[in-house]
Amino acid sequence: MLNVYRVILGIILVLGMPCTQASPGPDAATDQVRASLIASHTAVHPGDEILIGVHQQIIPHWHTYWKNPGDSGLPTKIQYQLPAGWSVGEIQWPTPSKIVLGPVVNYGYHDAVTLLSPLRVAENAEPGTEWPISAKAKWLVCEEACIPQEVELAIQLPVVAKGVAVGPTHPLITATQKSWPVELPWQASLLEGPAGTLRLHFTGEQLPAPDNKALAFYPDRWGPISHAGEQITSVADHGLDISLQAGDQPLSPGQTLTGVLTVGSGDALRAYQISAVWPGTANAIQAEPASALAEQTLPTALLLALAGGLILNLMPCVFPVLSLKALALIEQAAHDPGKTRRHGWAYLAGILVSFTGLAAVLVALKAGGAGIGWGFQFQSPWFVTILAYLIFAVGLSLSGVFNIGTGITGLGHKLAARDGYAGSFFTGVLAAVVATPCTAPFMGAAIGFAITQAPAAMIAVFLSLGTGLALPYWLLCQWPILQRWLPKPGVWMETLKQGLAFPMYATAAWLIWVLARQAGPEAVAGALGGCVLLALAVWLIQISRNATQLKRRVIHTSACVSLLLALLAGELGIQTSSQASYATDSNNQHWQAYSAEKLAQLRSAGKPVFVNFTADWCITCLVNERVALSSEAVRGAFLNAEVTYLKGDWTNRDADIAKVLSQFGRSGVPLYLYFGPGAQEATVLPQILTPDLVIGAIQGARL
Repeated sequence: MLNVYRVILGIILVLGMPCTQASPGPDAATDQVRASLIASHTAVHPGDEILIGVHQQIIPHWHTYWKNPGDSGLPTKIQYQLPAGWSVGEIQWPTPSKIVLGPVVNYGYHDAVTLLSPLRVAENAEPGTEWPISAKAKWLVCEEACIPQEVELAIQLPVVAKGVAVGPTHPLITATQKSWPVELPWQASLLEGPAGTLRLHFTGEQLPAPDNKALAFYPDRWGPISHAGEQITSVADHGLDISLQAGDQPLSPGQTLTGVLTVGSGDALRAYQISAVWPGTANAIQAEPASALAEQTLPTALLLALAGGLILNLMPCVFPVLSLKALALIEQAAHDPGKTRRHGWAYLAGILVSFTGLAAVLVALKAGGAGIGWGFQFQSPWFVTILAYLIFAVGLSLSGVFNIGTGITGLGHKLAARDGYAGSFFTGVLAAVVATPCTAPFMGAAIGFAITQAPAAMIAVFLSLGTGLALPYWLLCQWPILQRWLPKPGVWMETLKQGLAFPMYATAAWLIWVLARQAGPEAVAGALGGCVLLALAVWLIQISRNATQLKRRVIHTSACVSLLLALLAGELGIQTSSQASYATDSNNQHWQAYSAEKLAQLRSAGKPVFVNFTADWCITCLVNERVALSSEAVRGAFLNAEVTYLKGDWTNRDADIAKVLSQFGRSGVPLYLYFGPGAQEATVLPQILTPDLVIGAIQGARL
């Protein structure tokens, strides 16, 4: 309940409630951190390069984070506002320390840290003037709980003529420079170790002794190295080795491992910059070279996409919208057949335009180097929130709270004008949007092929998929003889229409559940508050119909404000969210959380492994898990065959999972892989599972 109050208070503040805030100065403090903006000198010359940064004084037992925070956390960010012609560089990070919390290993700073950046003074800065420098610093400070914090700081830097003294260097900056890692005095190389490990090998003179307590490597980015993995030092090949466990995003051949090596401890601690190229391969999963993707041609992909679109009509995502179209068709069948045909064309156009737009977005993201796939938009909490609002509004309309069009397929009075053809068009758009959380048979191979092709081929496959989705309703509209199988119009249609509101409400509830798993309770509070404000807006619009012109304007203005507040509530909920993913519960005894490292370890030990790549917004995935993977028969088969069940969650963006999907010619989830005991290649299961399919894959691999 407290989170709801925070959302409401935030909305009031956004709308401009008067508040006061002291002008920023050189110091600011929170309950855990005192921050100061400091410069290396009290004055500068024109064209000078000095150091500027934020010093954090942290209370005991709390910590902030390094540029690679480790398994959790966020690095401190500093945004400077400078005079014209001045510039600032990247943060020069001091050597971190390791922060161990059970199985979680983070990198950060206790007690105090100074984060400095080089500042270049403009050449035309006039001596005798003072220039304002301000900084907005954001950090996450943690003990058992974590608190995001933000402060604004400001100082004045006077400019003096060249030759005039600028004062001694700030003592904090002098001390900080001593904590910066220096160039490595030895030669470093990266070699392949036993399964799941890398060897950081050093050669040269006066190498440190192999001491696990005195040597530590800190990778400066997440992924290549397991932060919690044990680092073992040894003498090998006339040099020193540090054995590192591979992380969740293994290096590809030619990539460089960078980070910091620390030697010693306390006052004797020395830190060195490390850079070593990985010559080998660290892929935990390798797909068959002769995969279905490699064998496909464009005509085959088009046929598969058409079949997948047809089957998509039977999936639970699309059912509520198709029910509305069926009612609309019954209503239209009593009128001019030509009008019914035009509605069919409008519905087809809405779907095809939507799929073309989706393909265009995928083309653009692909060109930018992003790893994307089917249903990628559901990884955005903002998209999920807006879609929940839209589905909730459709439900309100079906319940009779307000009338959004002349026909039941409309999505707005203006959109449903011109005999409702625009309404049919935008219902096609809605059908395309709500179809993306579902995956039908044949779709995965077709879309996976499309993602690897040129833009024209990709768009052609998506248009074929959209044609399959629209085809059943379009055929009913074009051939009146098929409409004879439909029931006669009557009063029952209004009752059924109102009943169809409840699948819409259920869909909205499911979307908010997905939002909870993506972004946490604050986002849910914002979305629920937004739904209430949305309901208020549509109710206000409905009661304005019989009002005078002046009252109607006042009511419509109030409705617009309510809609704006709904959007602000959703935005505030997402922004104040902890951004933690609640989608994977690794305490579940039936399965374990997927990681490339864990899979590699299990396969190297010759153990059978079943991998389920899934997402909470994927209806097909959820149905498969309830019907097949959670059944007692499958659980028993896993237990008898000693199969380890790994679940990879793609609810939120995960580049490692996207890479695996791409390896198997898939653009989205679900993807099911079974590695038999000692198997070199995976068995790829169908996208629609039954208990017999899963058990058959396990038993077949054991024969």
